[in-house]
Parts: sequence; C-alpha cells; structure tokens
Amino acid sequence: MSPVGRPVEAVVFDWGGTLTPWHDVDLPEQWRVFAREVHGLPVDSPDVPPEDLDAAHRLAERILEVEAAAWRRGQAEHSSASLERILDAAGVDAEHDRHHLALAAYRGFWEPHTHTDPQVRPLWEGLRERGIRVGVLSNTIWNREYHRGIFERDGVLDLLDADLYSSELDHVKPHPSVFRAACAAVGVEPEHAVYVGDRMFEDVHGPQQVGMRAVWIPHSDIPATQKVDVTAVPDARAHELLDVLDIVDAWNAPS
Repeated sequence: MSPVGRPVEAVVFDWGGTLTPWHDVDLPEQWRVFAREVHGLPVDSPDVPPEDLDAAHRLAERILEVEAAAWRRGQAEHSSASLERILDAAGVDAEHDRHHLALAAYRGFWEPHTHTDPQVRPLWEGLRERGIRVGVLSNTIWNREYHRGIFERDGVLDLLDADLYSSELDHVKPHPSVFRAACAAVGVEPEHAVYVGDRMFEDVHGPQQVGMRAVWIPHSDIPATQKVDVTAVPDARAHELLDVLDIVDAWNAPS
C-alpha cells in the first residue's frame, strides 16, 4: 500500500508538452496559413496582389487577437474556448466555400507538433497491465474527434479509458471541476488518481485542489506569459514519461 494508504487506481495525463514533446511554435503563422487559404492565396507566390495579402494578414491578426484573449480569460477566469467559437468571434464565416480548406491548412500547420511521444504506448501498456486506468485531460480549443484522430494515428487510442477536452467543458485547468470530471470519467475517486503534466499551475496546483496527486514533468520551455506564480509542490517529479511507472509502483508498493 502507498505510504498514505491511497493506492493509485488511475493516471490522467495532460496532452501538449506531456504526451507530445514540447515544440516552439510560430503562433501568428498558424492563422496566416488559415487566412491565406480563406483568400485562396498561393503560399510564397510573388504574384499575389498586395491588397489581397493585406486582407489575409488582417484576418490572421484578428483571429490571433481573439484566440489570445480567450487563453487569457482561461488563465484568469478558467473559462473554456473552442476553435469554432474563436473563429466565429473573429468574424470568420463557417459557410464560406473555402472554410474547410482553411481548416485543413491550419491542421496541416499543426500536424508536425502533434506527434505522440514514443514512450506513451509502453507507459500506458504498463499502467494497464497493473490494472490502472488511463485518462487524458487537456486544455485545448480542438474537439474530441480531432484529438482522438491523433491518438489513433499514433497507435495509442486503444489504451485510453477516458479523455476530456476543455473545448467541450465549461472550464479549463486548473478549475477543480475539470479534475473531478476526469476522475469520474475514469471511474475513481480523486484520492486514488494521479495527474501528470508539465505546468505547475495547471497540472500540479490544479489536481491537488481536489485531492489528486500530481506528477510534474519539467521538460517544457513554457513562455513567461503562460506561467502563473504558485506555491504548489509536486508529489513526484518525472524526468521522462516512463518514470511514471516507477513512481506509481512505489506508491502502490506494500507497506
């Protein structure tokens, strides 16, 4: 039994920067890619009329501003957002005949940054072999279908017991309600669940509020603008994903 008498029955993971390796991303470029496709502009062509390029850049800047405001509200008020609501607030017409092409270009931009860490499958297999359930709880503007497509592409969807995404919830991490929802989704009480993530505010302070233990993986170069000062102390630290197995084994070892 663990030293505190609380065996681990489920481990819930953050997604970006935890299950995927940390990447520095040119965030304005994601929306320039989207906006150029909306306007039907070829990439890097010298023949694009300046007024068309300016219109595309204005659209990209407007979407980026709306998205940034949504993330700021999430940090300050813990309110959620979705891609669809962001685009709508930026005045993007979802019925535009090039909208689906723009979404495809946007997702193509992100595709190299979404690949699952190679350690995820052996880690999740190890947890499942121990009778421990596996969950995901992510702060994201993308929907469940998109994330599940990523897990399926990378061959780990079959190992997932439950997954929740803030785009489909009322709040984002570290709001206590999302951690309670994640525990309910994997069918365990918070004191028997562990959360694993790379951010001290969202992924350590957040789950500890509801009685979960928190494992911190400090391998992401998180921008200063995304950090929140917090006094939380992780229950354990993992230097790579597979370390989680040793941590859980130690907590579940007979006393």
